[in-house]
Amino acid sequence: MDVSEVNRKLLNELEEMGFPLAVAMRALLNSGNTSLVDAIIWIIDHQDDPEIDQVPSVPIRIEIEDFESSFVSEEVKLKAQILRDKTREQNKEDKKFEHGKEKERIRAGKEVQELKKVAEENERKRFIAQGKAEKLEDDKARDRIRQKLHHDKLERRERVGLHSQHHASDVSMVQVNKETLPIVTTRVGVDLTAKVDLMRDCLRSLRRNNKDDDFKVRRAFETLLIYVRNVARDPNEDKFRKIRLSNPAFKERVGIYEQGIKFLELCGFERVEGGRFLFLHRSHVDMALFRSAGNMLQSAITNPFFGLLSKEQ
Repeated sequence: MDVSEVNRKLLNELEEMGFPLAVAMRALLNSGNTSLVDAIIWIIDHQDDPEIDQVPSVPIRIEIEDFESSFVSEEVKLKAQILRDKTREQNKEDKKFEHGKEKERIRAGKEVQELKKVAEENERKRFIAQGKAEKLEDDKARDRIRQKLHHDKLERRERVGLHSQHHASDVSMVQVNKETLPIVTTRVGVDLTAKVDLMRDCLRSLRRNNKDDDFKVRRAFETLLIYVRNVARDPNEDKFRKIRLSNPAFKERVGIYEQGIKFLELCGFERVEGGRFLFLHRSHVDMALFRSAGNMLQSAITNPFFGLLSKEQ
C-alpha cells in the first residue's frame, strides 16, 4: 500500500543502517510505512530499480512518530548489510568511471587544441608559400612583357630599315640616334610595368584601409574580378567596357572605394559623358595587363594576408 507520509522513527532507523534518505523514503512509501522489515525487504527486491535513488515526487510530510519499530531478524539485517556494501561498491565504481571519463575528456580536448594549432600553422605556411609563388609568377609575367616589348621593338626597327645584331647595340642606337619609334616603345614598357605596381598598390591600400570590414573588401575584389574577366573573355562586347557610376550595385560594391575606381582607370577605363560613366575604348584593351589584373585580384581574394603584411607606401 502506498502512502503520502513516512514514519520519522522508521526513516531514522533506515538512515542509521546506512540507507540513503531517498531510498529509505521510497521504501517506506511503497511498503506501507509500518514496518522496518517490510521496508528493507522492499529495498532488497527493488535495488536495481532505475529510480530508487531519486527522492519521491509526491508531497511528503515527515511527521508520523507513534509507530513502534518492528523487530528485524538477523537474516534481514545481513541482507541489508550486503545491500549497503553493494551500494557502496557501486558508488565507488561510478565515481571511478566518471573520473575516467573526465580524464579522457581533458585528454581529447588537449589533442583537439594541438591539432588545431598544427592546422593553423600549416595554413599560415601555405599562404606564405602561395604568396611567394604568386610574387615569382608576377616577376615572370613582367619578364615576359619586357621580352615581348623588346621583340616588338626589334620588329618595328626592321620595318623602318634599322637592323640590330645585339641588344646592347640596339639600346645604344636608341640613345645615340634618338629614333622616335624605339623611344616610344621603351616608354610604353615602363608604363605597363608601372601600372602593374600601381594596381597592386591600389588593392593593398583598399585592404589596409578597410581591414575591419573583410566582407565588403572581399566583395569589392570579387566584383572587380568579374569586370576584368568579362573584358578579357570578350573585349569586343561594348556592355563589358562601359560602367555606369551611379549604378546602385556598382556603387555599393566598388564605387564607395577610391582605390576601386583607380584600379579600373589603371586597367584603361576613362570617365566619359560628364563623369557619369567609366568607358574602356576597344583600342585601349591590353590583354597582358588584364591577365595580370585578374591574377592580382584572385590572390587578393584567396590570400587573407594580402595587403596586411606590406608597409604603407
